[in-house]
Amino acid sequence: MKRIITYGTFDVLHYGHINFLKRAKALGDYLIVGLSTDEFNKIKKKESYYTYIQRKMILEACRYVDLVIPESNWEQKRNDIKKYEADVFVMGDDWRGKFDSLSDLCDVIYLKRTPDISTTKIKLDL
Repeated sequence: MKRIITYGTFDVLHYGHINFLKRAKALGDYLIVGLSTDEFNKIKKKESYYTYIQRKMILEACRYVDLVIPESNWEQKRNDIKKYEADVFVMGDDWRGKFDSLSDLCDVIYLKRTPDISTTKIKLDL
């Protein structure tokens, strides 16, 4: 079984998120999503509309997601890759190069973002 792992806040889930999750899942058989906790979002100076529990429930309902785990800090990715035996680490291409140091553990892939959609834009429009 080929395991894929990704991370994010996934607030105000939109078609760009779904497109990303679908393409991430297509890279393997099992998709793990590290979901930023409310406490970690505060450290990142991000404010989510939905709580961690609500965002987790939404992601768990997505057919492309097999497991949602809490992301509590930047450093946990290396341990999670080992713990969940991930074969591929995937992030949006706006993070290109930032996680190349994980390539000694697994393949690192950056997927192109869906154009013209973002949580920030949605929040501003509302």
